[in-house]
Amino acid sequence: MDEIDLTLANRDGLPEPLRVLYRDYPREAWELHPEFGGLVRFWLERHMMFRKLMEMLQEDTQSVLDRRMDPAAYAPRLARFGGMLVNQLHGHHQIEDVHYFPVLAGLDRRIATGFDILDKDHQALDGIIERFTVAANGVLQAAGSDAAAREKSAGFLTELRSFERMLNRHLNDEEELVVPVILSHPEAGLG
Repeated sequence: MDEIDLTLANRDGLPEPLRVLYRDYPREAWELHPEFGGLVRFWLERHMMFRKLMEMLQEDTQSVLDRRMDPAAYAPRLARFGGMLVNQLHGHHQIEDVHYFPVLAGLDRRIATGFDILDKDHQALDGIIERFTVAANGVLQAAGSDAAAREKSAGFLTELRSFERMLNRHLNDEEELVVPVILSHPEAGLG
């Protein structure tokens, strides 16, 4: 039997055996659960912030390409919000890798492999974040020339779309693994 490719770039979601808790705690029921709050709410809010930053960066970049935003006005927004995205993602992933994932993996051995997958995602995302940073810096360095800035922005938008696809895949899978394990183990004191 062929092995399933679970790399971030090639998977469409977590395999069914890792969704055992998600079947008992589906996304639409999370906010109604008595253990929803604290850590779960914070985790989901961080993920929403990452998604909003990605959306804003894409809208701004498209605005430059459509000549609705001047590259000189775009540059400080890209520096601020792009830097925020990179720094917050690195910090978020570090605390997950060092603290939360090992603890959560130990709460239910049926899904422990899922945390190995998420850890590998973080490694893959490091490379994607590096490409994002290089492309963003290219835009910032070209900000003095409208033509060069628009050219660099077109390439950056392509990078942003790829980054968003990978980040959303990771965030969705992480939510569908992490939230159910926290909701199902209130005694762990994580939420």
